[in-house]
Amino acid sequence: MDSEGVSLPLIHKHHMLPWNDMRKGDCCRRFEAISDGYYCKTCDFFVHKSCGDRSSEYIEHPSHPSHALQLLRKPGHTRNCNLCGISIKSLFYNCEICNFNVHMYCAKYPPPQVIDISETHHHKLNLYKKPNYIDCGDKCGKLSYEFSYKCQECDLAFHVDCAWRPSESNLPLEVNHFYHSLHPLKLVRGKLPDYSDRKCRLCGRYIGDRLFYHCSSCNFTLDMRCVLNPPQQSLLNLKAHDHQLTLLPRLDSFTCNACGLKGDRSPYVCFQCGFMIHQDCLDLPRVININRHDHRVSRTSVLGVVKSVCGVCHQKVDWTCGGFSCQRCHGYVVHSKCATRKDVWNGKELEGVPEETEDIQPYVVIDENTIQHFSHKEHYLRLHVNGVLCDDNKWCSACTHPICLQSFYGCMDCDFILHQNCAGFRRMKWHVLHNERLTLVINEAEPFRCYACDRWSNGFRYHQGNITFDVRCGSIAEPFLHPSHPDHPLYHTLPDGGIKICNGCKNGFYDVLGCIEDDCRFAICFKCATFPQVVKHRVDDHPLSLCYGEKASGKYWCDICEKETNPEIWFYTCKDYQASLHIECVVGALSLLMPRSTINPWEKSYEVVLNNSASRPFCSYCELRCIFPIILKRLGSSDNYVCSYFCALFCI
Repeated sequence: MDSEGVSLPLIHKHHMLPWNDMRKGDCCRRFEAISDGYYCKTCDFFVHKSCGDRSSEYIEHPSHPSHALQLLRKPGHTRNCNLCGISIKSLFYNCEICNFNVHMYCAKYPPPQVIDISETHHHKLNLYKKPNYIDCGDKCGKLSYEFSYKCQECDLAFHVDCAWRPSESNLPLEVNHFYHSLHPLKLVRGKLPDYSDRKCRLCGRYIGDRLFYHCSSCNFTLDMRCVLNPPQQSLLNLKAHDHQLTLLPRLDSFTCNACGLKGDRSPYVCFQCGFMIHQDCLDLPRVININRHDHRVSRTSVLGVVKSVCGVCHQKVDWTCGGFSCQRCHGYVVHSKCATRKDVWNGKELEGVPEETEDIQPYVVIDENTIQHFSHKEHYLRLHVNGVLCDDNKWCSACTHPICLQSFYGCMDCDFILHQNCAGFRRMKWHVLHNERLTLVINEAEPFRCYACDRWSNGFRYHQGNITFDVRCGSIAEPFLHPSHPDHPLYHTLPDGGIKICNGCKNGFYDVLGCIEDDCRFAICFKCATFPQVVKHRVDDHPLSLCYGEKASGKYWCDICEKETNPEIWFYTCKDYQASLHIECVVGALSLLMPRSTINPWEKSYEVVLNNSASRPFCSYCELRCIFPIILKRLGSSDNYVCSYFCALFCI
């Protein structure tokens, strides 16, 4: 142990604190009667002391005597234990030679081939090492694909961990708990009674572990954590409230004064002023950054009279309760629960931390038509009010789109160009799809894949850690206005685990920009949200406009690929509306790559070129004529072309 905590490199990557908590261990996925252990606050990861202190990198195990087993930590790599058949999530012992796996619980308590325990069943049970879905004789209600113990006489089967639980044998059968002094609580292994609400009376967590304490006379249930490590009866000197708070262990509906949401049990209350609070609101932070606002927001116990909606969920805010508000932007408020969601807040408390004052202005104004941009400090840029439809020689270095009826800044000494709008992109900003502040990065030659729209680009990018956005997706902020839905602004609706259908491409996405008005289900994905409204293509002398779909009878055909189009999906059309062109055919799969640049995907060197020759070249992989406006040409060759990244991947 050092000043930062306990280091258990075999078990977890971070330092952990000594901890006393009755919870299921992430080490062996079981409860222990002695709850001492180690805890990582960063990952909410708890290890029993018995598992952490006794774990060796290599062990000799009687179930696999031929080779030693090595302790591995591979989160996300699911496999099954060879002794009990249960799925292993992270920690396990492994034989690399035989691909033999044992989770940590079976390493300590290997299930015997035959058990004879009257509490489980009155006959002997034999371990059946063939995974199967079973109707467990313990009536646990769990449906899982694993090994089982079987009784040959009764034709009954039991899950291995329902029949064999040696680590729980020393738990007391009854406890006298100070939150329920009327009757002792009895240990129950199995299913909750039907009359129960299936939640712990104190903490409100669902009880799904088939091991809990219960009083049938009062319908009072506690999970294992609250039995052996219950919440304190009274609290003082909290961030949440100035007076002493007392736990009220009863079922009772209340409104939390910290977050404004309803609760149904066991709040902490202040008898002096009537203040009531959820247990999980006690540790609400005071000053934080959220990914939907450029400034810090601070928690206040009463928001005061504001006629605002929450900046995250966009629902009405109860101004008599607490929440978060911005000190700079009058009226910007956020529900406490919304502000501290894991997909909104990065978990950092900023009280007492000086706010960053770094200058994030992207350019210096020289005069009313001249700027010096941070991406091109060597020369000044002059503003041009563009009247040209489209110039194949003028491409914005930031977004990589052509200069098309848009004002732009051009370098006075070289070919460097930026759209006027792109020149104003902030150097640092927050984004609704990421919880850390992003930095605008320039002049990186290798292409990247945008986290929001999944397109390849080699223009400017917003970046932090392993997350990268192209500047068009990265600059999207709430409220977002799009011509396809002119009556209402769009917001990144909070992910609810469901897939939403994009009105533009009719594909399903978890993250969309949607309308929050009642009964309006309009939503678009980030890719459709950033398609250019007007483009120029060789198929027509006039500019092509983005059309947002239409109800139509008959068949429509794309003049580029000569295949049928679906008029209900967005498409590009010409001035007289006689064409319906696939968006992908018009902009292409490589539309965000800068022409005349060089890229090296998969250790192959290509030049990004315009497909504007009199005869379209053949793709070296798919052997079809390249129809997209931007394609790749293999360096050092005269006729080796590919039409997409997919083709470049498989092309020899």
